[in-house]
Amino acid sequence: MPKNFAIIGVAGYVAPRHLKAIKETGNRLVAALDKCDSVGILDQYFDDVDFFTEFERFDRHAEKLRRMGEDKRIHYVSICSPNYLHDAHIRFALRIGADAICEKPLVLNPWNLDALEEMERETGKRVYNILQLRVHPAILALKEKVEKSPPDKIYDIDLIYITSRGKWYFISWKGDVSKSGGIATNIGIHFFDMLLWIFGKMKHSEVHYSDPRKMGGYLELERARVRWFLSLDKRDLPPRAVEEGKTTYRSILIDGEEIEFSTGFTDLHTVVYREILEGRGFGISDARPSIELTYMIRNSSPIGIRDTSHPLLVGAVREK
Repeated sequence: MPKNFAIIGVAGYVAPRHLKAIKETGNRLVAALDKCDSVGILDQYFDDVDFFTEFERFDRHAEKLRRMGEDKRIHYVSICSPNYLHDAHIRFALRIGADAICEKPLVLNPWNLDALEEMERETGKRVYNILQLRVHPAILALKEKVEKSPPDKIYDIDLIYITSRGKWYFISWKGDVSKSGGIATNIGIHFFDMLLWIFGKMKHSEVHYSDPRKMGGYLELERARVRWFLSLDKRDLPPRAVEEGKTTYRSILIDGEEIEFSTGFTDLHTVVYREILEGRGFGISDARPSIELTYMIRNSSPIGIRDTSHPLLVGAVREK
């Protein structure tokens, strides 16, 4: 029997992936919320959705559906709202008797996870996080390779993620650290989650440089040493990416060997949704390590360039 979904933040950048996943898993979208009314994207997937621009009316409608019985109530709430609202919108989902499916980061602060776990116990509902890199074939192959390697093997990793953003980014909520969590949380959490999942717990963390556009540092995990560099500045793109007209560059070098995972990156939400619908989705405990790490990074004072700094970070800082 198809499940009823609602979506919060339907006008946002990532919402189409959720709409596609709801459609492709054979379910139906019954309600949507966004303060912006530019939501024509809905008609590409569902043409009979109750849409709201005010949370209070959306809340009242969801409560009405809850009282109309199993075939009418909302079973899942997909949350694509700004990062700082995730916690409140997850709580809303649980209060109306629905499971929550939330984009990354699940929350900004580790202690919010404790409160959500308590709400899960009280309501009997689940909180799921979209950790789509964990279902990427190349990442799954890497995890299997690491698990089969000698247990004392320590990998040397260089992580680069450069994604060009214009002035709008810094005017929007994304440019406000208190709302987005900053670069490490907003654009880096995918990769930090993946590294922690494959290479084990964080043992040591350093932030070498941080400004609103770029950030870099060094991590020691149980089975890896990681030099990382994140940037929103197109000037940091390597020449090869510029020549190819690319505005985004992702690279993970592991012991000098590049892991290619650029393709298929946007098509993984449906896979995650299928796992959730089968009861195998990623929950609060899965999200916790990367939330704790990015909180630590966000609140660390930069110590300056070191021998362990990523070479691209070194070059970017010297050019300033």
